Amino acid sequence: MSAFARYRRKQIAELRPYEVGEDLGRVSVSPEDRRSGSPKAGDMIARNPKNHADQWLVEAKYFADNFEPLSKKRRPADVTGANSRTRRGRSSPSSVMAGSPC
Repeated sequence: MSAFARYRRKQIAELRPYEVGEDLGRVSVSPEDRRSGSPKAGDMIARNPKNHADQWLVEAKYFADNFEPLSKKRRPADVTGANSRTRRGRSSPSSVMAGSPC
């Protein structure tokens, strides 16, 4: 068996709260989570953003330790996809004319 390595996630996760008593027939719940008492209040249901049928339970403590809400406010660069520099790292003519620093 190969060794575990640490990785940082690159995407945004899609999760919702588990509702006590809901049908989890289409949600994967690991045997380890079941042994620790899940599903329970505070757990979350995650889904694959590219395949919404692929869903799994995320235990409440793991969720609390590893996730935080994504801000609903977007920075201007997130909305426009642009900033004051061109791809080559030089200031654009409009920013130079406006007196913006490089």
